[in-house]
This record gives sequence, structure tokens and C-alpha cells, in this order.
Amino acid sequence: MQVKKSKGFQLICVLLLVSVLLSGCTILQSQKKVQDLEFTVVRPEEIPETLKSRIESKLEEKFTLTYRDSEYLYIARGYGQQETGGYCITVDQCYLSENAVCIKTTLTGPQPGEEVSTAPSCPYIVLKLEQRDEEVVFE
Repeated sequence: MQVKKSKGFQLICVLLLVSVLLSGCTILQSQKKVQDLEFTVVRPEEIPETLKSRIESKLEEKFTLTYRDSEYLYIARGYGQQETGGYCITVDQCYLSENAVCIKTTLTGPQPGEEVSTAPSCPYIVLKLEQRDEEVVFE
């Protein structure tokens, strides 16, 4: 009689464990794309002063920042100090999920044989989007 209870208890434990593990997977699915978002890459001279000073204080380290004014959402990503110049940042994705603005960027180094400055550089990019209330997620 106790053997049957033991197997039933084990089955319940396994089912509970599986349900807990599967419920954790729904967090990843919340980043499913709802729509692409339009954005503009902001030139350094057009970055709002408040955001510009925050960027300058973090340039040598990797950073992610957001800044909102009455009209726009600014999203900044920096890759810290690099040994040389010649780096390029591409925006791979900028989209709205069910609960967040999702951004994915890539830093690309200089191509072999490309002439670049030997001085260190601190590449970063600033995107400007229409004002949104959602959280920003950097991938």
C-alpha cells in the first residue's frame, strides 16, 4: 500500500517541477516582437545636454542609458574604450515587444588592412524614438 502512495507522491513532485520550469520560459517569450520601431541615429551635436553629460561620464566603460524628454525617447549604448579607432556600431533590431522596447546592436572592429587611428576610441550610439512608456531592454 505504501508503494502506491510513494509513486503517486513522486509523480506529483515531478509534475510540480515541470510546471515551475515551464512557467519560467514564459518570461523569455515576453520579448516576442509586436512591431518594428522607427528610429533616428542622433549626431553628437544633437544629443540633449543632460544625456550628453551622462554619456561623457561613462565613455570608458560599457554602458546602456535611456533619456526621455516631452517628445522623444533616447537610447544610448556604449562599448567602452577600444584600443584603436575604426569601430562601427550597427543596429540589428529595434522593436516593440508586448511589454518593452527591445534594442540589439553590434560593435564591429576595423577590417584587416584598414587604416585607422592608433589612438584609443570610445564608440557609442544614440537612437531617438518617439516617446514611449515601455521599459527598454538591451539584448
